[in-house]
Amino acid sequence: LFSTPTEEEVVTTESATTDIPADIPQPASVAVKPINGWVPDESLPCYGLPGAIAPTGYFDPLGFAQTGITLNEIKRNREAEVMHGRVAMIACLGYFAGEQLPSPFGITGPANDQLQQMPAIPFVMLASTIAAVEIRRARIGWVEPDFGDWSKTLWKLRDNYYPGDVG
Repeated sequence: LFSTPTEEEVVTTESATTDIPADIPQPASVAVKPINGWVPDESLPCYGLPGAIAPTGYFDPLGFAQTGITLNEIKRNREAEVMHGRVAMIACLGYFAGEQLPSPFGITGPANDQLQQMPAIPFVMLASTIAAVEIRRARIGWVEPDFGDWSKTLWKLRDNYYPGDVG
């Protein structure tokens, strides 16, 4: 599943050369390696990123994946979508558990009021766990910052990183 692609699996795409005059050197073909089985395709919405399902198919009413958006922006939007979805699912379970199960810290009341009632040490442990998970995700998927010219690496995902695939 996470192996390096073989020569047969590497897809070669030809650049569109119809607009370039013949006397100007033509760009070479670019080899695109599959990322977790997905090969980005500029001709498809969202570069062909999996996720279009019936009955709506490709659905983007707010234009987040409009024509002209870069592959990095598509991957960054999918990263945000997947990670926020995971957090929302865990939070939903936390609400249900907080409402129904007794707390080990004597916390009572509606789930919305329970975080403020946590003792300091468990709260610091919760915050540290969240920070550790976020740092791990950043180290796996994001390009290291270039403090000399931060605009080159700001919001940049690694080329071989599939959005949301943190191992």
